[in-house]
Amino acid sequence: MACPFIHEPVDEEAALIRRELHLRRERIVRPRLDVLSYPEDFLFERYRFSLQSITYIHTLLHPYITNLTRRGRALTSEQILCMALRFFANGSFLYNTGDAEHVSKATVCRAIRKVCLALKHFLHIFVKFPGHKPVRAIKEEFHMIAGFPNVIGCLDGTHIPIIAPSQNEADYVNRKSIHSINVQIICDAAHIITNVETKWPGSVHDSRIYRESSLSNRMGQGEMDGLLLGDRGYPCQPTLMTPYPEPEPGPQQHFNMAHNRTRARVEMTIGLLKSRFQCLRHLRVTPERACDIIVACVVLHNIAIIRGEQHPALQTQDPEADLIHTGDFQDGRVVRDLICRNVFAN
Repeated sequence: MACPFIHEPVDEEAALIRRELHLRRERIVRPRLDVLSYPEDFLFERYRFSLQSITYIHTLLHPYITNLTRRGRALTSEQILCMALRFFANGSFLYNTGDAEHVSKATVCRAIRKVCLALKHFLHIFVKFPGHKPVRAIKEEFHMIAGFPNVIGCLDGTHIPIIAPSQNEADYVNRKSIHSINVQIICDAAHIITNVETKWPGSVHDSRIYRESSLSNRMGQGEMDGLLLGDRGYPCQPTLMTPYPEPEPGPQQHFNMAHNRTRARVEMTIGLLKSRFQCLRHLRVTPERACDIIVACVVLHNIAIIRGEQHPALQTQDPEADLIHTGDFQDGRVVRDLICRNVFAN
């Protein structure tokens, strides 16, 4: 008989009988769900997309996620996609997602990885700065918010909590003493994310992420005709406008009011992203895998906005702005004063 002290006990007598009689253990196959047959409310609540949008995303990703064979009742590409979307939407443990989809935890993990890598292929298609619209149209949409001129994007950083990594653990501890990835996001007036940086640990300041990004160099070299708006955690530059730290009554206060109302679009965009994909509230994976999941959620967010998917209930959170004021550039202050006098003096 089997020894009760072995890690995986085997009934030797039963194994001998099966081998002699060429018997196999009966396979137990759990029923697979046909999720696409459920109502629209069911799909949105669990997958954050309508049937039409799930079909659209599946058409894009099918060549990258489909199994080459149906051997062993391999999952279909639709099942792989829905499994990953369910994890992105609710952010629960992998075994919870597996129980809901009638598969194992390992299967869920592989499905998420497949979909993340597939969505990365479309990052530069769906996330493009300053956007897919003409620059003039982008500026007009921002100007309609509060009258701030020449804006092509709003900039902010947000922290995505992760578990403590095994390597360089201290680098990922942010100012709130939790481990995180610091993600830089730029959006347009329609809440579409036009630029994302996901490679930085939580201890890195927002201003450094922007300073070392390729977009900062492009803006500094005059490749882009327009301004970015950021909070006081960024230095005021000719192409990056920040509010006056101590505004005087009159034009400077009007400048700050218009600046804050316009820049609120990026805070709303981050709120929508995290509300749509609850997994971003806390990722229980390595930093490398976390960055891939963040990129996948950004691509899916833009698809949802472009296709007019309904917004989830927006969950407000405490401001994450790091108010450590970095030194402004002299030429940046000159441009800010010029805008203040010419636009907000009346």
